[in-house]
Amino acid sequence: MKALKVFGLTLMFGFLTMGICLAADLKIAYVDLSKVFDGYQKTKEFDAVLQSEGESFQKERDAMIQKIQDAQSKLDLMKDAQKTAMQADIEKQKNDVVAYDKEKRTELAKRRDGKVREILTEIQKIVSDMAKKEGYTYVLNDRVMIYGDPQSNITDEVLKALNDSYRK
Repeated sequence: MKALKVFGLTLMFGFLTMGICLAADLKIAYVDLSKVFDGYQKTKEFDAVLQSEGESFQKERDAMIQKIQDAQSKLDLMKDAQKTAMQADIEKQKNDVVAYDKEKRTELAKRRDGKVREILTEIQKIVSDMAKKEGYTYVLNDRVMIYGDPQSNITDEVLKALNDSYRK
C-alpha cells in the first residue's frame, strides 16, 4: 500500500514537472478585440456609410409621418364622406410607414451583421498570420482574461497590420 502511494506521488510529480516544462515553451499573447475592431479603417468607413443611410432612412420616414399628420389635421375640415375616405388613406399610410420602417431596419441590420462577420474574419486571419510568423502558441481575446502582462499585448501590432493590409 505504501509503495502504491509512493508510486502515485512520483507519477503526479512527473506530470507536474512535465507540465511546467511544456508551459515554458509556450508563447502567448492577447489582443483587445474591440479596440482592433473599432480602430480598423474598414469599420470606420462602413459605420459612416451606415450612419448616412440611417439618416437618409430617417428623413424619408419623417416625411411619411409628416404627410400623415398633415392629412389628419385636414380631417376636421372635411365632410363625412370625404372624412371616411381620408381616414382609410391615413390608415394605409400608417401601415406603409410601419412596413417601411421594419423593412429598412431589417435591411440595415443584415448589412451590418454581414460586414461585422467579414471584418471579424479579416481580423482572425491577420492574427493567425501574425501568430504563425511570430511563433505564438496561443493568441487570446482580452475579454476572457483576468490579467495579462502588458508586454504580451499585441493589439497595436494587429491593428497596424490590419490597417496596412486594408490600404493596399
